[in-house]
Amino acid sequence: MSPVLALGLLAAVGVLATRLPRLPPRRPRSLDLLFAAGAPLVLLGVVLGPGIELLDAAVLRFLAPVTALALGWLGALLGARFERRYVTRIPPRLWLLSGLEALAVLLVVGLAAWLLARALPALGAAWTPRLFAVVALGTVAVASGPGAVALAARALGVRRSVARGFALAATLETAWAVLALTLALTISPLRGPASGATHGWFPWLTLTLGSGTLVGMLFLSLTRLRPDPEHGGVALLGAMLFGAGIGYAVDLSPLVVCGLAAALIVNVSPLRRRVQALLAAGEHPIYAVFLIITGAVLALPTIWLLAAAPILWALRSAAKWAVVRYARGPLQLGAIPPHLGLATTAQGGLAIALGASFLLADGPTSGTGSPLLTTIVVGAILAQVAAPPLMRLALRPAALTARAPSPELTADSPAD
Repeated sequence: MSPVLALGLLAAVGVLATRLPRLPPRRPRSLDLLFAAGAPLVLLGVVLGPGIELLDAAVLRFLAPVTALALGWLGALLGARFERRYVTRIPPRLWLLSGLEALAVLLVVGLAAWLLARALPALGAAWTPRLFAVVALGTVAVASGPGAVALAARALGVRRSVARGFALAATLETAWAVLALTLALTISPLRGPASGATHGWFPWLTLTLGSGTLVGMLFLSLTRLRPDPEHGGVALLGAMLFGAGIGYAVDLSPLVVCGLAAALIVNVSPLRRRVQALLAAGEHPIYAVFLIITGAVLALPTIWLLAAAPILWALRSAAKWAVVRYARGPLQLGAIPPHLGLATTAQGGLAIALGASFLLADGPTSGTGSPLLTTIVVGAILAQVAAPPLMRLALRPAALTARAPSPELTADSPAD
């Protein structure tokens, strides 16, 4: 399609959109969650990228550092949740339950992706290198977005204490997903041929841990020189730029580096509340830019990608439900609802960020498009749409009306 014609059509759609009647106030909650999760921004990226090629290969290569900063910021949002006084109060059995759930999802989704790639040659050709794609899909499936889960809970009118418990469970699952990402990226053969990876597993881990510590110490040093809260914003932005730059330049994961730095900051700095507020304030604009860039690198070489995404999503949901249903008894977590695994299916931007972290090591911003990222984005959209009905199912029949929520999930959960 001609870029001029495409721009004209886009302008016409924009003008017509202002003339359309407003949507009725009573509409599906899933639709609201889909809009809140940024689906229109992904579509805008698709229009600007594959549609009119405004975000072409050269522009995407130029924007690669912006992508790294966005990944680092989203990783810092997750890391800032892990204050020591909260983490140490989480029962070890809850950590074990979430770890078992993460392992089951990783194995089930990874095995299913491998079998699908073998059974469907077109899909196998799109998911290349195959081992890299299988591990990426399994790791992303482990993640649950704490913000997305809390948003679904609020849409259903769930009590705040129960919603905080769901967000905590999603945080633990995403922490396991980041650990899986970190371990996967230590194995150089898992990274694609475009990455040019030269670090072995021990140097990669050492560089990642050292970089995260260095970025955190940089923020602490800057705030000690000027301890006023107003200076904290500049110091935090500088630290995130530094962390994302290190990750991008030295072939590390900006998400992991900045996540480690944020975890260090909130456990050492007296400005922890200020840091958490600043990270939350910058989430929406950075998330918007990230989703537009994500949409611009999507590719659909085969329709089987759209068929594979719901299959993997269904298997992920089933694995999450089964682990919680059958492991809570042996782990003596009987106060947890048996269908709790279905309450944390929403993924949000963190899942897409994990996928982009894999692909950043494989040159995803080269502008050639990413069928693997297309699968991840479609799966995240499905998880977002299905989150309210699955959460409603998880809460039946007694969770919403119980006199007291499960202490394992709510006693020590940080506020959203």
